[in-house]
Amino acid sequence: MTKPRFMNWANNFKQMKRIYQKAGLFLGITALLLSCNKEQEPIVITADDFHSSVDKVTEVMVHDIFSPPVASRVFAYPNIAAYQIMAKQNGEYTSLDGQLDDLSPIPDPEAAENINYQLAALIAHIDMSKRLIFSEEKIEQFRDSLYKVWETKNASEFKASRDYGLKVAEHITGWMNKDNYSETRTMPKFTVDTEDPSRWQPTPPAYMDGIEPHWNKIRPFVIDSAAQFKPHQPPAFSMEKGSDFYKELKEVYDISVEITERGDDSEEIEIAQFWDCNPYVSVTRGHLMFATKKITPGAHWIGIAKIASKKTGADFDKTVYAYTKTSIAIADAFISCWDEKYRSNLVRPETLINEHIDDSWKPILQTPPFPEYTSGHSVVSGAASVALSSIFGDDFAFDDDTEIPYGLPIRSFNSFREAADEAAISRMYGGIHYRAAVEIGVKQGRDLGAFVVGNLKMKAGDNLASN
Repeated sequence: MTKPRFMNWANNFKQMKRIYQKAGLFLGITALLLSCNKEQEPIVITADDFHSSVDKVTEVMVHDIFSPPVASRVFAYPNIAAYQIMAKQNGEYTSLDGQLDDLSPIPDPEAAENINYQLAALIAHIDMSKRLIFSEEKIEQFRDSLYKVWETKNASEFKASRDYGLKVAEHITGWMNKDNYSETRTMPKFTVDTEDPSRWQPTPPAYMDGIEPHWNKIRPFVIDSAAQFKPHQPPAFSMEKGSDFYKELKEVYDISVEITERGDDSEEIEIAQFWDCNPYVSVTRGHLMFATKKITPGAHWIGIAKIASKKTGADFDKTVYAYTKTSIAIADAFISCWDEKYRSNLVRPETLINEHIDDSWKPILQTPPFPEYTSGHSVVSGAASVALSSIFGDDFAFDDDTEIPYGLPIRSFNSFREAADEAAISRMYGGIHYRAAVEIGVKQGRDLGAFVVGNLKMKAGDNLASN
């Protein structure tokens, strides 16, 4: 009896299915064997890769508008995480555990033989950075594009390095979370004393509250306490025309008038604008107020660390070292400076000049929203210049192109110290600080920077200061 036609079709289908299944299995096994036999490329991480990661963090911070003190924290912790991994495999560098306040050793890798430590350090830097900014998706996009490249080159090396980098980032995060930052988010706003004319008052155009009044409660990295480098007090407040304080106030006004009369091509105006580094400049047009965004003072000096590293051809490890040492000095400098700012609580020149000298006067730079003494840029520049000099030398000449993205030309310096001095005096030219704040401020920063350099052993040959 002849089988129904549909039965023949069914049998043929089953036979074909078995053939295709066998063929598919064969092809799958073949592809697996070929992939196993394919030589995996080693993943090479360069100094430029680390520069790109730091640049991305700076870009996101400008977008998110971080205040100068908070920005210093965002730079420091990711750099430390990367440094700790780098130092674990490079005997030329010394671990920071036991040196930075309350930092314990990072965990050992579970399988060290397949770890690319430079890759792990870069991954830790990216992951820590993502934890510290607001626009996480911008860091994630940057990270994911790199992950795809690294995984394609060498999946096993990438996975082992990624797992270790993230493990260290988690460890550093645990340490970071004990620095009192979260607690300061819930502390009260700064109370303005309207009865005492010597005390800081909010300034135009936005009349913002004083930012980070509790920053002196943040755990320092190297210095013993926020008050360790408490500076000498400024001239006693007095509006008597013969007093030292009034002379400093009048000096700010006179300099501003003189350089303004010479026009926008005045070098003093160029200097003031170059070192402005105000992350939030309020602009009013009609009934609208909006912000123009720039880097912070700390970010400017991180940019100088990049310039020095690239000029000397620093490899990945030395580049991480330079960024880390500089960012630690900057972070401690902000803690020290902010401690004094809200202790002395000194009124800004703009407030007094408008009240007592010229009610139509405006400073060349917009006055930042916190007390005057000491000058934050001066303190930070002094500290960063000492840290960088300890790495690249006292007479390191460089061309500073950090401000090009903000439409400002390159300025050239013969040393980091010279750059710091110019950054300090720029605040007087800009009309936002008295002379004492910049001169005493830059000394405060240099003294702090010397302490950081003298008490932080980061290289095998470093000689620590005797205490």
